[in-house]
Amino acid sequence: MQNILIPEIEENIPLPENAAEALPNLTPEQEIEMRARSIKLIADLTGTPICPDEDDITVAKEIATAHLQDPKSRLDYSKYPNETMAYLAGMVAQSNCALVDDLSELKLYVVNKLVYEVEHADSSKTRIQALSKLGEVDGVDAFKKRSETTHIIKPIEEVEKELLSVLDGIEYKVLDENPVQEA
Repeated sequence: MQNILIPEIEENIPLPENAAEALPNLTPEQEIEMRARSIKLIADLTGTPICPDEDDITVAKEIATAHLQDPKSRLDYSKYPNETMAYLAGMVAQSNCALVDDLSELKLYVVNKLVYEVEHADSSKTRIQALSKLGEVDGVDAFKKRSETTHIIKPIEEVEKELLSVLDGIEYKVLDENPVQEA
């Protein structure tokens, strides 16, 4: 005989009125990415290629432009065909990617470009501006005013010995609080 497992179903749990109410609030970028993943998954499962034509590309560019002009606007992405949404998702993913993996790579790029400008500038004014910016780069710090403090760590016995020698070198003069006045 097989054991049949029946999960416990809680009662009086409110259900959303529709599927849209059940979804979390997403940013437009998140919604586009979610729709693109769904489109890709369905296309892979059905073996249907996603091939946007010129109209799909044009509409995707219009949607992207509209979103850039008013980022807070909410479009109804469900009215667009899968090909348009797939192309739009590709555009969004391409613009949201990091150009460099590490900020040190970006800093190196900036330094290299500044050095190039110093070497190839047409005017001395442009060379001086590039040199000035290069001198401000963290690590170069050509124009940074510095004050250095040296901390010396000594054993307590040595510190006590130095303090005692300083105290021994102090000349003491005792002042009388009630000086006697001679008449």
